[in-house]
Amino acid sequence: MPTIQQLENSYWGSQPSYNSYLVTTIYQLRQKPLEDFITEDLRICIGQNQSLPILIPMALQVLQQNLLAEGHHYPGDLLHAVLTSQPDFWQAYPHHKRDFIHIFRKNQQRIKHSLLCTAKEKAAIFEHFKVFVAK
Repeated sequence: MPTIQQLENSYWGSQPSYNSYLVTTIYQLRQKPLEDFITEDLRICIGQNQSLPILIPMALQVLQQNLLAEGHHYPGDLLHAVLTSQPDFWQAYPHHKRDFIHIFRKNQQRIKHSLLCTAKEKAAIFEHFKVFVAK
């Protein structure tokens, strides 16, 4: 499977000019075969609004299986990244937005009954979803 940089035909080089964990990680993930991506890789890139046309469909597949899929931070961190991603993307790809809304609504009972999240965290998820739908 190709990499992000191959699909986008955009090569940033091997080393970032700004040396931080996040920037370095994004550079590395752009060179990683997409078939090797894990939930955390999706969370990081989507959380930084990177390569959304490529990665959102992958994230939707993960979320369809487990709406509270977890990268390295907390249950639902991928969901949070998707919910708070760039509104312009969702306007440009309304079919992905419809798919995501369907996935969320179909699985929202899992959130309501999950023991992985506190009541406050659940309320925040539903508030983010409300804002997402309104955009």
